[in-house]
Amino acid sequence: MKIIIAGAGDVGSHLAKLLSSEFHDIYLIDKNEERLNSISSQFDVFTIPGDAKSVEIMEQKLISSCDLLIAVTSSEETNMLICILGKKLGAKHTIARINDDNIIKENREHFYNDLGINTLISPTHLASLEIKRLIHQSAFTDDIEFGQGKLTVFGISLSSNSILINKTVRESADLNPNLTFKPLALHRDNLTLLVSGETILKENDIVYFISLKESIENIIKICGKHKFKVKDVMIIGGSRIGLNTAELLEKDFRITLVEKDKKKCEEMASTLKSSLVVNINGHDVKMLEEEGLTETDALVSVTADSEMNIMTSLVGKSHGIKKTIARIENFDYINLSQSIGVDTLINKKIIAADNIFKFV
Repeated sequence: MKIIIAGAGDVGSHLAKLLSSEFHDIYLIDKNEERLNSISSQFDVFTIPGDAKSVEIMEQKLISSCDLLIAVTSSEETNMLICILGKKLGAKHTIARINDDNIIKENREHFYNDLGINTLISPTHLASLEIKRLIHQSAFTDDIEFGQGKLTVFGISLSSNSILINKTVRESADLNPNLTFKPLALHRDNLTLLVSGETILKENDIVYFISLKESIENIIKICGKHKFKVKDVMIIGGSRIGLNTAELLEKDFRITLVEKDKKKCEEMASTLKSSLVVNINGHDVKMLEEEGLTETDALVSVTADSEMNIMTSLVGKSHGIKKTIARIENFDYINLSQSIGVDTLINKKIIAADNIFKFV
């Protein structure tokens, strides 16, 4: 496939990394030549310095012959314009990153489809959906669904009582002939490794399985975990992700949403139906305790401060909370979750790139 990525920011560069290993012709367009040079030195991609929506770029036959045009600059309007122009010039499929997730929440995509934008991607909306999935699948560290949910790739850490510990991957399969699953990779000592039949599984490994949906419950058990029932969820931070997550979860769980800005609290309280909105500082552990921290089953920290989100999650763990999820912006933190004690670290830009990757 010939794939053009407009925008070499976090989403674009992560996409370039994912796609360059798939033997496609990848063209990355950005105004920042220094960033392009850095990316091209690491990954097998063609780079084009310039403005993707400019006449000079658009007049090139590159866009008219591409199979997939992905616009992921920081500007929603620019992304839409690139896709509309690209479609007019002959791009087969177009994807635009947007910031206004209300377009998706209110099912208004068809209007943009008519203009030539085939798919709209909202990192905020996708991050909220990912949190919802993780709360419902409480034993997982992360998961991705394929084939309309029939297949799931998920990560789960091996507890000390797992029957898989000190067994090879091949022995693990022989022990469980009735389960349809395959270990793909594992994360150990800050390294992610592909597994073979002779790979020995160890305690605290995060093992990534691909499995049919009906086998998931039993895989959780053989990993020494149990799928506990979540009733109470505390969300720290009234960001768009925080509000969206509360909206998605409040039908199924008791939600407490913590935000230090009083005006924002009033706005969210008028939007949410059953969630309790509390005007306190998420740094204040004593106040969090008074609002039910110790009775919380899952803690989701999604403020704009990555370090605060991590620290709040660790405080939650020290108070016995079973499931902690922290939003982070720094890519360097991604692999630290298990080693520092947070169940899951999420980055909305990586989630967006991973979702776009499914279209290839």
